[in-house]
Amino acid sequence: EDLMRALIESTAFGWRNILEAYESCGVPVKNIVASGGIARKDPFTMQVYADVLGRDIRITETAQAPAASVAAGCYPSLFAASDAMASKIDRVFHPVAAHTAIYDKLYAEYKTLHDYFGRGANDVMKRLKEIVVAIFLSHLGNRKRRAGGEEHVELLHVGRSDTYAQR
Repeated sequence: EDLMRALIESTAFGWRNILEAYESCGVPVKNIVASGGIARKDPFTMQVYADVLGRDIRITETAQAPAASVAAGCYPSLFAASDAMASKIDRVFHPVAAHTAIYDKLYAEYKTLHDYFGRGANDVMKRLKEIVVAIFLSHLGNRKRRAGGEEHVELLHVGRSDTYAQR
């Protein structure tokens, strides 16, 4: 339970970081509208997001994402789909002020760590990745394959796959 909450909070902190980046570049974020599975089926996650962001999160009636609706031919453009779907709000999650105050403190610590580890002040993340690669190479896992006479291990990450040659 604690692990799941930590994962949800970390994605909420990442979302807040992105929203703050937009706003620091002069792109105002006026409304947050969510659709799809998590938005419609997981009120706990949506409440955590509202609390971390300190903003209302509106949930659309539709379970479809705007891009999928355009691809399916339901709307002529992403803007048309977004406008139509955002106008049909089913539920709104309001931030709880007491929770937001606590999350503001946690977010300040998150930003410190994010910037320290993620912006080059410390190369610990690079060292940790090297250790993980060494562990995978030593165990060879279930993803061992041969290519051009060399053994390779494929490490799967969210959104990408890295291949490392074993020497």
